[in-house]
Amino acid sequence: MVKKWILKAVVQKTISFLPFNHHINYFFQKYVTKGVYLSEEYFYDRLGHARDHLNAYTRRSNEEYPKICLEIGTGWYPIVPISFFLAGAERIYSVDISFLTSKNRLLTTLIMLEACYSKGLLSYYYQVDPERMDKVKELIANIKTMTLEEVLEELHILYLIEDARKLSLKDDSIDLINSNNTFEHIYPKVLIPILKEFKRIVKKRGGVMSHFIDMSDHFAHFDKTINIYNFLQYSDIEWMSIDNSIQPQNRLRIYDYKKIYADLNIPINQETFRAGDIEELKSIELDLKFATHDLKEVAISHYHLVSY
Repeated sequence: MVKKWILKAVVQKTISFLPFNHHINYFFQKYVTKGVYLSEEYFYDRLGHARDHLNAYTRRSNEEYPKICLEIGTGWYPIVPISFFLAGAERIYSVDISFLTSKNRLLTTLIMLEACYSKGLLSYYYQVDPERMDKVKELIANIKTMTLEEVLEELHILYLIEDARKLSLKDDSIDLINSNNTFEHIYPKVLIPILKEFKRIVKKRGGVMSHFIDMSDHFAHFDKTINIYNFLQYSDIEWMSIDNSIQPQNRLRIYDYKKIYADLNIPINQETFRAGDIEELKSIELDLKFATHDLKEVAISHYHLVSY
């Protein structure tokens, strides 16, 4: 029997050649792989990211919260941008390759945040401005009569559907730039100019960049018969025949990201990582590209790096 991940790879590869491929992929994941529902696990994971981004900023700055924020790769559910709104941010830019959210997905996010607040759990992640939460409750009640754009404006969120390598933002203008498991989907030839652009727009005084990276094989999230290092067995040529443009995986390891940052003269002031499982890694016959490196570094599966 063909493995689930191979079937998903073939379908996404095919979809990637079609018009409106991201919308088609959404329906594929919604009705076939069941991968776009907002689960509690994903919701609380993103709340943890929001907390860590805000903490990274407040440790660097004398301010209680960042006023101007930017997130790249927000995706279906804007949990982190709305969290920044609840913390007090004046403007939150969301940069993405296409407009992936909707009024229903936005409403789902608002309802889950309000429920988390009502249970007294949200304060464990960040300090909520009560007036901002009142606004969230008001939006939940009135969202049916509002356009998506009106709801986003009330949340101080502005989507920028544009090339992240050439953003329409001023130099030295953003307090906090963040991403959440996005970098692993961007190949170096695009990621490097994006980071150069981030370096241009982040504030030179007090500005912070905070990025979470998931370096595991994302097909393993769907197919439990493979482990998170499965994709490291393939050569670059083999992987390009498998990978797709909808949800690409660059397979970069921690040492690759560190080199990119060093080459761009972007400091890494704080970093945490998940060590991974060496024995699981050894169960894979690694391609030479990975086998020649320190296996402890190859095995690292998740990375959070902060720069200022």
